[in-house]
Amino acid sequence: MSPLLESYLVSVAAALLAGATLAQILPRLSGKVRERIGMRLLTIVVVVLGVAIAGRWIREAQGPFLTMYDVLLSNIFSLAFVFLVVSRTSEIAPAALRLVIPLLLIMSIWLSFVPSAAVPLPATFDNAWLWVHVLSGKVFLGLCMFCAAAAVLRLASSNGLPAGNDSTIWSMYFIAFVFHSVMLVAGSAWAHTAWGRYWSWDTLEISTLVTWLLIGGTLHARLTFKSMPARMTLSLVVVSFVLAFLTFFGLPFLSIGPHKGFV
Repeated sequence: MSPLLESYLVSVAAALLAGATLAQILPRLSGKVRERIGMRLLTIVVVVLGVAIAGRWIREAQGPFLTMYDVLLSNIFSLAFVFLVVSRTSEIAPAALRLVIPLLLIMSIWLSFVPSAAVPLPATFDNAWLWVHVLSGKVFLGLCMFCAAAAVLRLASSNGLPAGNDSTIWSMYFIAFVFHSVMLVAGSAWAHTAWGRYWSWDTLEISTLVTWLLIGGTLHARLTFKSMPARMTLSLVVVSFVLAFLTFFGLPFLSIGPHKGFV
């Protein structure tokens, strides 16, 4: 696939997300119609970005791991894909579209301003631990995004979601915690093969650890302190996603260690 065609597909995905965002705010559309349009357009976005990533992968002979462009492109795809998978098992997902789709649109606009030139993947980086680290991280962020969107809706209106949604949020949040744990372990193993050490306490690694502690602490608090206000624990879910998002897309450029930039 040529870079021009790849750029065209990325632009199409952004236009679809813009249309889906517009559908969520049009007053003349009923809630069900907005949700149906949003889910269908999001499905098309996943297909279009999947083709773009596959074409780039074949052309560059490496996965989307290194640059901001690679990370944004692959994460817009994975966030949308995980959300669609979760939507098949949760009745919360359609309502959460009004928050998820605008976020993906913002990321796609950001992507359009980022240089798309590829950077060769160092040979020492290319091993199985990298795949486990990256894939588990993408699943974690997708699940955490879903939980945060559902938590915001719950906080905004106690009647905005059907009964029983809290249990769904916490089930997905726990699964997200498991994938975050796998990401940490696999990342340490990969770092040892790539740089000869398991941990270096750079900015990105510290932020990742803080996120893990926050999620684990939130889960522990909810199980241990039954009287803890639901608004407090749900707020912590939202905070954990914000921190995770900043860790994925912001802190790598502040890191002074091997995580400087995207690796």
